[in-house]
Amino acid sequence: MRAHQIMTRPVITVTPDTSIVDAANIMLQRHVSGLPVVDAAGKLVGVVSEGDFIRRTEIGTGRKRGRWLRFILGPGKSAADFVHEHGRKVSEVMTKSPLTITEDAALAEIVELMEKNHVKRLPVVKGDQVVGIVSRANLLQAVATLGRQVPDPTADDDHIRNRVIDTLEKNDWCPFGLSVIAKDGIVHLSGVITEERSRQAAIVATENISGVKKVHDHLCWVDTMSGMYLNSPEDEEIAKAG
Repeated sequence: MRAHQIMTRPVITVTPDTSIVDAANIMLQRHVSGLPVVDAAGKLVGVVSEGDFIRRTEIGTGRKRGRWLRFILGPGKSAADFVHEHGRKVSEVMTKSPLTITEDAALAEIVELMEKNHVKRLPVVKGDQVVGIVSRANLLQAVATLGRQVPDPTADDDHIRNRVIDTLEKNDWCPFGLSVIAKDGIVHLSGVITEERSRQAAIVATENISGVKKVHDHLCWVDTMSGMYLNSPEDEEIAKAG
């Protein structure tokens, strides 16, 4: 999927001269956590977000740095903090030259940018004009939408079993001696794993296959050094109940 398929549009924007109070009210009324800032020509010049309202004198959260730290950071940092905490216009608190993406940016690229730069939203631009915005909420909606199961006419037990085997065998964490039984969409996985994380990977991979309703874990763990053998947690619970 691409940015243009999940982005929010039209975009609610403010200008550099918008007051802090007005920007905060817009964010509250529109239930958004950030706003692109555009100039008179519609060019993106910044982004203002919830984080820009955390350190404010109105709520008594201005930074209080000790004398030595102020000395080390220098007067420039103190001056910048003062403007951010007391500024009355968006231009005085916004993040300038924000990261942007284009309409054809892939979701993997978007997520990587968000994680690498610790941002929650990315304006989508066409030239220098803002045409949309992608936030974490948009990504969450994409997951919810694509995660809905679509009926598959070939999702009978034989097809399910073959798909599970094909899917797991492609991975280096595939259980040894893999055995798969499928009945009415319920899948039983058996085999040997030498790394506990392989268990969850096998279960998740199976759950993602169309037609699978439930997965039973019978994968046993073996220590290759000592030969110690442990049944799956599910099988252990069954044994205790018996």
